[in-house]
Amino acid sequence: DEILVLDSMVESATVDAVDALKRHDLKQAKIVYDFDARINARRFELENEAIITIATQQPLMAGDLRMVASILEVVGELERMGDYAKGIAKITLMIGREPHVKPLIDIPKMSELVVDMLHRAVSAFVNLDVETARAIPAEDDPVDDLYIQVYRDRAEVILNDPSTGDQANHLLWAAHNLERMADR
Repeated sequence: DEILVLDSMVESATVDAVDALKRHDLKQAKIVYDFDARINARRFELENEAIITIATQQPLMAGDLRMVASILEVVGELERMGDYAKGIAKITLMIGREPHVKPLIDIPKMSELVVDMLHRAVSAFVNLDVETARAIPAEDDPVDDLYIQVYRDRAEVILNDPSTGDQANHLLWAAHNLERMADR
């Protein structure tokens, strides 16, 4: 249940960060940026509970120990994804209200795919659904394709107007963060 809570926090942060980027919503970006501290705290609480379980319950069954070790790994990955959402929020704050050099189409699409993958991956973990868990990594390819498209679009923008380089690079980093989330 607690992993589902952490997952929900990361999903919300991701959706909100990309929405803030798309709408130039600096207030929402600041909320996402600050919310990362709560994601971090939740991670450390869950890690502490897992370690206490190992120390006090002494899981003797290999499956139990593997489950606790897996929980430690999952919460670490979720926290890192929260960092990526925070990074997107930071990019929004850096860009400010400056009009986007090109409409944001592919980055929101990436976000939708990533959040869906994340939700289903965590559900598969919680429900021990091996079939779904094995299928999800193949879904990384469309996210990679969108990332390449964002890269090409931003490179074209810079070539046409070098003064757009800073913002184009910031937007590329936002896409990079989503691409890394899909990898995780």
